[in-house]
Amino acid sequence: MELTHINENGRARMVDISTKDETNRVAIAQGIIRMQPETLQTIKTGGIKKGDVLGVAQVAGIMGAKQTAFIVPMCHPVMLTSVDIEFEYVDQESAIIARAIAKTSGKTGVEMEAIMAVSTALITIYDMCKAIDRWMVVSDIQLVEKAGGKSGHVIRGKENQ
Repeated sequence: MELTHINENGRARMVDISTKDETNRVAIAQGIIRMQPETLQTIKTGGIKKGDVLGVAQVAGIMGAKQTAFIVPMCHPVMLTSVDIEFEYVDQESAIIARAIAKTSGKTGVEMEAIMAVSTALITIYDMCKAIDRWMVVSDIQLVEKAGGKSGHVIRGKENQ
């Protein structure tokens, strides 16, 4: 497989998408933050002094998606048509899963925007709660599904089915 962000001289380049078709594109990414059980309970009951943790993380994640091209050097600026973030409490693991859905209609996908949304949401949770739990762990940030473009609809774990 060829790396598309490397030119014939072995240097970084932004991929030419000018000949690609415009299609509706969707990407879903997710990640998890693990914490002490007391931290999770404090988030659930609204006891974090900085405010509504998941509300702030939701907005931060959307803002992160919108800034992807400014942070990741070879990403194209994408006109996002939608970004949403869902949170799921996982009590038995003392964790929160963040799942981001990014959409556009264009020539390039929104995988990086979905991944950036999840990353930003999770580190915002960390930032808001670090005063009571500095050993939280953000992990497993990954693309779980994408649709649109040349590769069509792909779901993690079902690539060859």
